[in-house]
Amino acid sequence: MLNKELIDKIKNMRFVVNYKRMWPYVKPVWFRALCSMLICIPIGSLDAVIALALKPYMDLVMVDKSIHSPWYIPLGIVAFTSIQGALKYLSSYLSTWVGGKITLGLKFDLYKKLLTLPTSFYDKKKSGDVVYQFNNMADSACSGLLNNLSVFVQRIFSSISLICVLFYNSWQLALIATVVLGCAFAPVAKLQKRIKSVMDKAVVADSAIITAYNETFAGNKTITSYNLAKHEINKFQNILRNIFGIRIKMVQKTQWLSPMMHVIVSVGIAAAIGYGSHLIMSGTITSGNFVSFITALILLYTPVKNIGNNLNSVQFSFFAIEKIFNVLDTEPDIKDKPNAKVLPRGDYKIEYKNVNFEYIPKVPVLKNINLTVEKGQTVAFVGNSGGGKTTLVNLLPRFYDIKSGSILMDGVDIRDYTLNSLRQNIAVVFQDNFLFSGTIKENIMLGKENATEEELQTAIKMAYLDEFIKSLKDGINTQIGERGILLSGGQKQRVAIARAFLKNAPIIILDEATSALDNKAEAIVQKAIDNLMQDKTVFVIAHRLSTVQNADKIVVVNMGEMVEMGSHSELLQIEGGAYKTLYEAQFKKKQAETVA
Repeated sequence: MLNKELIDKIKNMRFVVNYKRMWPYVKPVWFRALCSMLICIPIGSLDAVIALALKPYMDLVMVDKSIHSPWYIPLGIVAFTSIQGALKYLSSYLSTWVGGKITLGLKFDLYKKLLTLPTSFYDKKKSGDVVYQFNNMADSACSGLLNNLSVFVQRIFSSISLICVLFYNSWQLALIATVVLGCAFAPVAKLQKRIKSVMDKAVVADSAIITAYNETFAGNKTITSYNLAKHEINKFQNILRNIFGIRIKMVQKTQWLSPMMHVIVSVGIAAAIGYGSHLIMSGTITSGNFVSFITALILLYTPVKNIGNNLNSVQFSFFAIEKIFNVLDTEPDIKDKPNAKVLPRGDYKIEYKNVNFEYIPKVPVLKNINLTVEKGQTVAFVGNSGGGKTTLVNLLPRFYDIKSGSILMDGVDIRDYTLNSLRQNIAVVFQDNFLFSGTIKENIMLGKENATEEELQTAIKMAYLDEFIKSLKDGINTQIGERGILLSGGQKQRVAIARAFLKNAPIIILDEATSALDNKAEAIVQKAIDNLMQDKTVFVIAHRLSTVQNADKIVVVNMGEMVEMGSHSELLQIEGGAYKTLYEAQFKKKQAETVA
């Protein structure tokens, strides 16, 4: 039944290539998967029972009017159909079970891969792209694939059994039927090229709609305060129109297949009826042969007429599998060297030597940075926004890798250490710290999951959270909502500081940790930060210069270059210096605010 073009089609779908890659996911459930496929054999084969039974029934009852009516034939049809129905239920159950398990395995590996990808990946991707690529694709790959493969197996064995019935009744008519069947499958070979480009666009469109929902959820206050509802509605409507257009293109490129098969199949049935009438009249076949043949032919052709939709689903499943393995094969830009060493916990002298960095090729962000930070020193980075301060400290835990130069810890390049051990020695407090949905305790314990109760309480006290927690009905077990939405900015910062306390890393990075707070909240958070900084090597990025006056070194970074370096008093002595200019500008602004 399957001609060479259809076999080539299946190979082009990359099933042959991808089945080896899928085996690790299928292996744990192979027995149930095999049973699911094997059950499809009798399900398909039993389709021939009705057609085969009609020959003796037609010849004996309808033609010969025999009094010895074969009463067992109707009962047999009911019995076989009941068995077929039960097997179909079992096959559907097993396919869903196996598909679900394989999907879980793929999603788990995709999520693990997601956690290995560098910060630059998230800089370039939208949330919808990530959700669709790392979650929805797995559903598309497995759920539809197994169900459609089960249908294919059923139809293959149904076709084989029905073709046998055709040849049993009349080899002449059977030849006509199989030739027509081959013609019906010929257009299938052209299907893949037509839908490949549309599928790529469909993925992008579906990702866009997920992004829209995520942005509406996260930006609801901005949308409300700026009266952006109409703007967002128009944008969403454009996304829906785009998706609608893609769906229509998919129909235009694929749905011609089923109508064409309808026409071809009707030609086959017409030819069989026309030539069959001649064979009956010439006595070559009986009426029972003819009725049995036509029944088998209709049972054979009916699923063929709708196979276009089935092939689209299978094609999309293989497309999704290909995309999934492209993701799983992605090598992170930032990863451990084969011989990477574990960085022991301790204090280190840190050196930036001729460091250059760029996000976009040939657009330098940091230029020839040279800096030495002794053990236990506090270094502050100040300067104009966008000058490269945050980028400079982000290179230390290898959120990004430098383009050239080196960053050393006690003379050893940080790229020679494992990422896990390097980052275990660094705690970061951001301007906008991310808190996970859950309780205050769960968020603090992320700093050290096996921390004792005493360590936890010490971290809470040092972060000035104890009084706030006591005021809560559920105390430390209070739910804080997604992203800590139920906490104020200062409270979120102190939870993040407590988390860093519990990690107790020897190197601390403070990325404008107080710049988004009001004066009262800043004062409390600054006290917590002072506790955190004790006996640590500290990198501080600050907008308010009043918070870094006691730093051992202050580095002014502008346009990706270190323009000045020294203590607060030393830098103020440089006439016309960048630091002195910034300091005086802030001092005058503060005076003006005080007078006002």
